[in-house]
Amino acid sequence: MKKTMLFGVATALLAISSCSTVPLTGRSRLSLVDESQLQQQAAIGYAQLLSDPQTKVVTSNNANAAMVKRVGQKIAAAVTQYMNQNGYGDQIKNYKWEYNLIDSKEINAWCMPGGKIAVYTGILPVTKDEAGLATVMGHEVAHAIAQHSAERASQMTVAQGLGAAVGVASANSKYSQYINAAYGIGGQLTILSYGRNQELEADKMGLSFMAMAGYNPNNAVAFWQRMAQASAGSQKPPAFLSTHPTDQARIAQIQRDLPAAMKYYKGK
Repeated sequence: MKKTMLFGVATALLAISSCSTVPLTGRSRLSLVDESQLQQQAAIGYAQLLSDPQTKVVTSNNANAAMVKRVGQKIAAAVTQYMNQNGYGDQIKNYKWEYNLIDSKEINAWCMPGGKIAVYTGILPVTKDEAGLATVMGHEVAHAIAQHSAERASQMTVAQGLGAAVGVASANSKYSQYINAAYGIGGQLTILSYGRNQELEADKMGLSFMAMAGYNPNNAVAFWQRMAQASAGSQKPPAFLSTHPTDQARIAQIQRDLPAAMKYYKGK
């Protein structure tokens, strides 16, 4: 058998044997990259970003900053309870949740591995209210809980070959480079591009997470309609919509996912 064929078989076998399950959806994901190492590097990168003189963190009794922390804490508590009760507690045992509002015109938000969350003031006119913000934060937390960053890194290592996979799994510097590149730390913001299927999965999980936290997931439809309006006619969509599904496809899928999410909603 040729070396290239052996290499391909070995790569396929490693990929097949290195899978884990996404909480709530049950999807099998590729897991070649050490999530705990990504969390460690994310914590370092997050601290560096917040301490950067160019980063304007909103503090000092600001109502919007308080709302970000309030919504974040509710979602984190609900997600932690769900994970612990459904056998996924080990996946978040090292999470150290943080929630910060950053003064920027960017229409964006993200959640790093390990629960490091940033919301940009530019998205607040679109979120409009606490339920809209819960839609955004639930979606971003879902990316972290589904370990989409680690999955994307795993897919990259498969594309680069087994040698690269072993290298990423053993070198913290590569984790650092990945986190910095993914979240724009130390340079121009270039948030990690998730695949469309991952975005739809984050939508679905996010609906349930906001419901668990006491926010009516039906509000997600209105938020995504506002996002569609915010991006209408723009040559470059907001960073929050980078590589995302079309507005129509996303809203239609959210409407299909709402009944499942409403099972977790205990509000009025």
